[in-house]
Amino acid sequence: MSTAPYPMPFTRIELCVLSVVQDRLSVLLGRREEAPFKGLWALPGGVLRIDLDGSLGDSAQRVAQERIGIRMPYLRQQCAVGGPGRDPRASWSLSVIYRAFSTMQELDPKAGKRLDALRWAPVEVAIADSALAFDHQSIIFKAVAEFRAEVERLDIPFDALPAEFTLAELQSACEVLVGRTLDKSSFRRRLDDSQILEMVEGAFKRGAYRPAQLYRRRDSAKSA
Repeated sequence: MSTAPYPMPFTRIELCVLSVVQDRLSVLLGRREEAPFKGLWALPGGVLRIDLDGSLGDSAQRVAQERIGIRMPYLRQQCAVGGPGRDPRASWSLSVIYRAFSTMQELDPKAGKRLDALRWAPVEVAIADSALAFDHQSIIFKAVAEFRAEVERLDIPFDALPAEFTLAELQSACEVLVGRTLDKSSFRRRLDDSQILEMVEGAFKRGAYRPAQLYRRRDSAKSA
């Protein structure tokens, strides 16, 4: 006795690409060329192609190449969002969200397939923008909240920072990422407890004030 196949959801990949632009954590948005939501801004994304994609990660990289013209370093699967009413093209749709954080030096995005423009929006602006296509306003909210929680837990994107830095420079960078001022003594105590940094022996940054010790990520933290 044969069993009827289950209907499959319309499945997409969405890219939440973060960077620091003019000292503000920002998210990359694309303006849609086609319906649905033609002319509105959204996260760059595309349909999962089982004929082209060997895995979800492969799909995310293909979508990145097609929509913004680059392969993304440091992609991290954020979450999956699904349900009815999310996309007018299907009665039930699923999106797998990938998040990346990179410096502007690593990124040179160009509007690609089905997008006529790209722009960086400060995350607070994007989170407040109810005119974004689909449910991308809430997706950005969740992705930014998780990213900031990771930084608060000292899961810091060191690959997007200088190899060597002072503690003040590290704190300043983290404050931009989390969007608030961090208590200096608490921040440094947690760094000490985490043991993710090591001093660069004999290396100091010199300026108008007393020389500041330089640090780097401890090798053991890179593989943790």
